[in-house]
Amino acid sequence: MISRFHFPQPLPHEGEIELPEAVAHHAARVLRLADGDPLVLFDGLGGEVEARLLLRGRAAFAELCRYREPRRESPLRLVLVQALATGDKMDWIVQKAVELGVAGVQPIQAERSVLRLAGERAEKRRAHWQQVAVSACEQSGRNRVPEVGMPMPLANWLAAGQAQALCYVLAPDGGEAAFGTGPRPAAGVQLMIGPEGGWTAHELAACRAAGCIAVGLGPRVLRTETAGLAAIAVLQARWGDF
Repeated sequence: MISRFHFPQPLPHEGEIELPEAVAHHAARVLRLADGDPLVLFDGLGGEVEARLLLRGRAAFAELCRYREPRRESPLRLVLVQALATGDKMDWIVQKAVELGVAGVQPIQAERSVLRLAGERAEKRRAHWQQVAVSACEQSGRNRVPEVGMPMPLANWLAAGQAQALCYVLAPDGGEAAFGTGPRPAAGVQLMIGPEGGWTAHELAACRAAGCIAVGLGPRVLRTETAGLAAIAVLQARWGDF
């Protein structure tokens, strides 16, 4: 499998470019690619360029060979609204959600979220999760990088009128409607997943008041790092490209 790398600026379709230090290090030092080896570069704007690695001393360049725009994005625009989870669970959730085809991830501070983020710490975590999304695109073949939003309290997200597309909120104690039925929604779907301790009754009431539809995923209670991925797979099978 040819190695893929995200290029942080818009890519030309031909010519020769110098690779950023981080990309050059990953290609030559981590993956041990040799001079002349093939690689693929993408800038997140939808296309990718087949290229050839050129090593010149400590610098690395790419000879751009062929531009193409393969279709790898789901026809379903799906945004995961994920309550903050502890440890490396958020890394896992972001990585796998991007692999499954989400268009964006919005971290949410819920009442029962153990992880608390604000200020500079929140920005550092957001930047880290954004890089996780980039790496997931490199691995999965996606050429558009989903945006990871700044963590915000649930109340702020609802107050800003974010729940404008079809919005599902997972509630393990019972759903109010069928999940993923009817024609594909033109405006996409927002999928809300609670924290380890679940949504509070107050939060579920606020989500319903904002127009979100409570749904369940069967009789078993799933962990926060499982529920969102399972629901994404269901929606991709019904409205996406699975």
